[in-house]
Amino acid sequence: MSAIHSLDLNRLSDDIKAWGRALGFQQVGISDVDLTQHEAYLQQWLDNGYHGEMDYMAAHGMKRARPDELVPGTLRVISVRMDYLPPDASFAQHLKDNKIGYISRYALGRDYHKLLRKKLKQLGEKITERLAGTQYRPFVDSAPVLEHALAEKAGLGWTGKHSLTLNRNAGSWFFLGELFINAPLPVDSPVEEGCGTCTACITMCPTGAIVAPYQVDARKCISYLTIEHDGPIPENLRPLMGNRIYGCDDCQLVCPWNRYADITEQEDFHPRDILHGQSLLTLFAWDEKTFLKNTEGSPIRRIGHIKWQRNIAVAMGNADYDSEIVCALQAELPDASELVKTHIEWALERQQEKSLQEGPKNRQLARLTRVVEKGLPRDA
Repeated sequence: MSAIHSLDLNRLSDDIKAWGRALGFQQVGISDVDLTQHEAYLQQWLDNGYHGEMDYMAAHGMKRARPDELVPGTLRVISVRMDYLPPDASFAQHLKDNKIGYISRYALGRDYHKLLRKKLKQLGEKITERLAGTQYRPFVDSAPVLEHALAEKAGLGWTGKHSLTLNRNAGSWFFLGELFINAPLPVDSPVEEGCGTCTACITMCPTGAIVAPYQVDARKCISYLTIEHDGPIPENLRPLMGNRIYGCDDCQLVCPWNRYADITEQEDFHPRDILHGQSLLTLFAWDEKTFLKNTEGSPIRRIGHIKWQRNIAVAMGNADYDSEIVCALQAELPDASELVKTHIEWALERQQEKSLQEGPKNRQLARLTRVVEKGLPRDA
């Protein structure tokens, strides 16, 4: 690498942030690679088994907290954020209609991985043009990287009690990406933590997955269960999942800081009509070919059709009794995979229980209607 003076490094740092903003990132920060303060916490989290079946979390040991071991020669990490909050804010309303399939906000548009990675690569190329000999490597959920710890150290925000990065001006509705680089750039300072005594995310979590401030047990997390987990969903957690079929936003929806979040500048992150606000019946009716077609370019595609059906079957079991739901489940049962079949049978049992409960309610309603219409005594 060409020798440069500290003044040039300061100017380069300013230029990198300007280039990043021009590429569509809302914020760019720079940190060193010392994450030793996170190693004990990471090891304890792994020892507790909170990573569930995500073996890749433990496979690399402490490399996740040592960027210069992951990419030898790394001196700095450039962290970026890109807002993804779409203009349609009706998502929370979908949680109130248990016959609609709720999909996490981040997954309703284009898959962010390729988009952010492409822009990070462009940022790296610009740096190399200015500083010959620069080596860089972009990451977007693609390697053992403690992205939230790095974002915090780079001043992009602080780590909230739900373990996500929070920003005073953007809440948590943003994606993170990193560019590992071998240039000794000046670093940014962390920002002041802003959660205070608030515990809204902890109390709102449907399954109690936030077992303590800053500690998430993935085995209980709906995002983990619907996306990362490959096997049967534990029966005790199924009723708590409601109509959430891909991911969960509850801890973000309740966070006071998200009232300040800006609408994304990327139209690619706007919801696709074919996914947004669709009924469980419509989504469950997709065969594998339709699923692959409708999720092309979407992060949803990676879970596959079988897990998609598994998740929706659980939501159908949680929905109010509906004869159409029962018919759809029964029709799919004979040809379903063993994994899906287990969840369909559970859903049918739930629907049957609700049907039996509906009987007395309907009879009571009919009796009250008769009293009102005919003026009969209430004990008639």
